[in-house]
Amino acid sequence: MTPLRQRFIEDLQLRNRSPKTIEAYVYHVRELARYFKQSPEQLGDDQIHRYLLHLLHHKQASWSSYNQAVAALRFFYRVTYPSDTVVTRLPYGKRPKRLPAVRSPQQVALFLDTVRDRIIQMVLRTIYATGLRISEALHLTAAQIDSSRMVVRVLGKGQKERLVPLSPQLLEELRAYWPETRPTQWMFPGKDSHQPLNAATVQKACKRACREAGLPRITPHTLRHCNATHLLEAGVDTRTIQALLGHHRIGGRSGQDRATPCPARPSTRPVLAVEPQRREKEGVGEGRPPSRG
Repeated sequence: MTPLRQRFIEDLQLRNRSPKTIEAYVYHVRELARYFKQSPEQLGDDQIHRYLLHLLHHKQASWSSYNQAVAALRFFYRVTYPSDTVVTRLPYGKRPKRLPAVRSPQQVALFLDTVRDRIIQMVLRTIYATGLRISEALHLTAAQIDSSRMVVRVLGKGQKERLVPLSPQLLEELRAYWPETRPTQWMFPGKDSHQPLNAATVQKACKRACREAGLPRITPHTLRHCNATHLLEAGVDTRTIQALLGHHRIGGRSGQDRATPCPARPSTRPVLAVEPQRREKEGVGEGRPPSRG
């Protein structure tokens, strides 16, 4: 690793950027250097301008990927290797506003029933019931689940903490799930019990379930949209939904708002579309593993 890249990583760490963000930013700066076969400190604003055009026209990068590359280069040329001339030539792209993909409660129920793996199924049920991001759900621990207050304490993007309502149905399902898997550190462990389940594994299981059930594409992020939309249809206001989802900017019409013509009956918490089986309550909700007594 070059000293410049090491300093770039350290600058990101000092600003408490997540490991995933650091990995993405390093990737984009490395790709810039690879494209010109030169160190980024030797590149000028015209070269970087050409590289951004290359991303759009030749690599056909999505606006999300393009904007991430701009953010990485802005940070590098503003903090690690300051260059005012370069930073002023790095424009963000305007992302097209599309309606989110939303499935009906019946489609979600069929999808969840089709997922075979018990741990993956429980992750997806948790995402649908709480609206968590997949990274938030995969890093969930028993200590974050507070059954006395019926909330889940979530550490989200930008290290921002929020409380999400915990439905009685989800709590019951988590308590039934606990003795079946006996997780240690993470609620949803991977093959190595000391590591959380891998997001790619969950995504593959989603594709398989949709194919087997003959359903349109459903991903963990789709379930997050379904949570928000089904809440909106139940009468929950948009600002409350945005806060529950961890959106730091509250205001305007959200995708869920635009995708739903009108609210229905009032509600205060999301619930799963599938009725749970009645099982003995055990283990989850007190912030500690279940007792055997």
